[in-house]
Order: sequence, then C-alpha cells, then structure tokens
Amino acid sequence: MENRSISDIIEDYLKGIFGDNTQIEIRRSEIADHFNVVPSQINYVIKTRFTIQNGYLVQSKRGGGGYIRIERVNLLDDVDVLDSLVQAIGDSVRERDAFDIVQTLYNEGVISQREGDLMLVALSKQTLSLNNANLENKLRARILVSFLNRLRYES
Repeated sequence: MENRSISDIIEDYLKGIFGDNTQIEIRRSEIADHFNVVPSQINYVIKTRFTIQNGYLVQSKRGGGGYIRIERVNLLDDVDVLDSLVQAIGDSVRERDAFDIVQTLYNEGVISQREGDLMLVALSKQTLSLNNANLENKLRARILVSFLNRLRYES
C-alpha cells in the first residue's frame, strides 16, 4: 500500500466533492475538522494543488460566514482564464510549474499527448541548459507564453 501524505488525501477529497460540478464552496474550518488538521493545512493544499496552472480558480470570502470557492476552468474557452494563466507565468517560470501547465492542457483535451511531449522537451532544463537558472526560467516563460498564445488563436 502506498504512503500518501495528508495533502494528497485532502486534495483527492476536495476533487471528489466536485463530481460533475465545475465549482464547489467549502468552509476551511469544516474540512480541517474533518481531517483533524489545522486550517492552514487546508490553505496549503488549496494554494499548491488548486492553482490556475492546474486549471482552477480560487476565491475566498473571509469572516463568520466565509467560504472558499474552487472553480474548475476550461483554459482556452475563457480568454480571461488564459490571460490569468499568462499573467501567472509572468516573465519567469520554473520547470515544474511549466510542466504542470502542460499536464493540465493535456488533461483538458486542449493538446494531444504528442503535442504535450514536444512542449515538455522544449521547456525542459536539458533543452534550456544555459548554466543560469534565472535566464533559463525567463526563456522557458517566453516559450510557454508563445505556446499558449498560439493555442488561443487556434481554438
């Protein structure tokens, strides 16, 4: 049996709540109580697993009746979401984050496995080996944004 972290279990639980819905609303404290963890653990899972790079938008409302709304988005059907993704990439992106974006594009059926594999090769540390991590991340961001813009005009 595989050892799974509590973050993995919480992520799976939240994804299970979605079912066929495109959005869910949760109360952080209720989820924390359910898993007997501190609320900051729920924040961590949401901030690291439910990102725009992974195809999710997160909104929160603070206060007594506060909630966290997590929405699954189709990256290329909504120009605003694509713009948010490009903005999140900015002028620098780490290899792991770029790979997450490509995986999400594949999972959403936006690109084929072959296209994804080609994108991953182009974005890899081996391909962009410049012996300067900052320069590699800047070049990776430019390439990835170019891919996304091309996909936007093609869809």
